[in-house]
Amino acid sequence: MVYRIHFTAQDLARTRVAETPRPLVELSAAMVTLQGRTQPVLLDAWRRRAHPRLSGEARMALSLVPLLGWSPGFLAPAEAGTPEEVLEQVSATPRQQIHADMAEIAEKQALPTWARDLADDATVRKGLYDGLSQLHALLLAPYWTQITDHFAADRTVRMRHLLSGGVERLLAQANPQWMRWSPPVLEIRTVLREISHDLHLEGRGLLLVPSVFLTSSASVWDHETSQPLVTYPVSHDDPMRRLTFLTPESAVPKTTAAVAALLGHTRAAVLNTVAEHPGCTTKELAALVSISPASASEHATVLREAGLIRTMRHPNTALHSPTGLGTALLNTSYRPSRH
Repeated sequence: MVYRIHFTAQDLARTRVAETPRPLVELSAAMVTLQGRTQPVLLDAWRRRAHPRLSGEARMALSLVPLLGWSPGFLAPAEAGTPEEVLEQVSATPRQQIHADMAEIAEKQALPTWARDLADDATVRKGLYDGLSQLHALLLAPYWTQITDHFAADRTVRMRHLLSGGVERLLAQANPQWMRWSPPVLEIRTVLREISHDLHLEGRGLLLVPSVFLTSSASVWDHETSQPLVTYPVSHDDPMRRLTFLTPESAVPKTTAAVAALLGHTRAAVLNTVAEHPGCTTKELAALVSISPASASEHATVLREAGLIRTMRHPNTALHSPTGLGTALLNTSYRPSRH
């Protein structure tokens, strides 16, 4: 299927990159990926951990988000917020909206038998919402810090695109494999092989949302009442980090020695500067801290190995951003003095 998204000058002015992941958009991508067999080296260990722990309610929720096909819009609101806030929003969906969303899906594909009573049966709805919460706890929650770190690193690259080439470069380079910018139209290929679809933004602009669990293609989300968004796979510039990022976050003792090595003024100042200027280059970092580029590179390497910053290449320039661990360390234990 090809989406052709039509932009006006007003749409280009309102196009932006999301500041944080959208929890249920990411969960929807994870639910699809769990049911597939893509990227076995990266994802099969994650799938093996999840499958034996799927409850009946979780499988119920999975059946509404098929590997290939359509899923009801109310299950994945595009609004920002904590996972708990967005899950609560889903559970408060009006019955009229559920009726409308399910009827739209029924016109395109067969629905599970139980789904016929979804809008009218409170017990069925509770089972679905419980399953969605369980899937979040199983598929996303153990890896959320890593997900947000990868998201932030990709966003840093997109901000560089925006600063150096404007919205047109941002659209052209977000995901060249699946997205093609042919002004004033953004063409998006998806894995669904159906007729083409034209989406006119009509002044709403577009929100770009990097996704960790969307492993191929790109997806378009248009809820009509909110700004449409396009999700696309995050970039991974480090193959080894890519292979290990979906591991449960239990490796804190492993980094204790490395964190202890940071307890010097200059290196702590480097970490604080990266937190204050996410996406800074090594040259910019050196100037901000008043050290040489070679020294800035050395300190950044130690910080990166300790898991306190992430470094992306764009294309040959190193861009440094803090990780969740680095930000937490600064927030709880360090307030640098200015010299």
